[in-house]
Amino acid sequence: MRRQTAISGAAPAGSSRNLRLDPLSLPVRFDAHDPRADGYTRQIELHRERVVLRRAVRGMQMAINVRVSDFTGVALRGNDEAQTLVLVHRDPSLSVPLLVSADGDDLAEAWAVWSEIFALPQLDEGARKPAPRRRRRNAIRDRRPKFLMRRRTAMTRELPVHREEREIIARN
Repeated sequence: MRRQTAISGAAPAGSSRNLRLDPLSLPVRFDAHDPRADGYTRQIELHRERVVLRRAVRGMQMAINVRVSDFTGVALRGNDEAQTLVLVHRDPSLSVPLLVSADGDDLAEAWAVWSEIFALPQLDEGARKPAPRRRRRNAIRDRRPKFLMRRRTAMTRELPVHREEREIIARN
């Protein structure tokens, strides 16, 4: 039997404009906006150790299981009217909204609680630098020694050719 996350008669978390999740009542399941999914919604299961994103793209159902440790941190995004608290992933399509509110004090308090529960840093989106580019693995690098990759090719020169001369062969 599946766990029921919505109370009958009340709207489930994330269904309205003001998304408010309680960090102390995990696990929780809610719907969020996804511009690339069918119906523009995806279902998110949020646990202390993992996040499961379920969505359908062109009729194909998919579920993506991501560890919480793979997320970069908890960030505050948005303008003065409505700010969003987001669990940030390096891939922007895997980022998860946690709270949408206009109250600054409420956001700051929730930001600290979510950061502590997931053991992730609080990110300042304005000062955040892009992640450094990962080095690609070279297929030839595994097959050839490193000094052969650095070695220069020899200079081509003409060797002297001796014609019409007698050879001297040493005999035992």
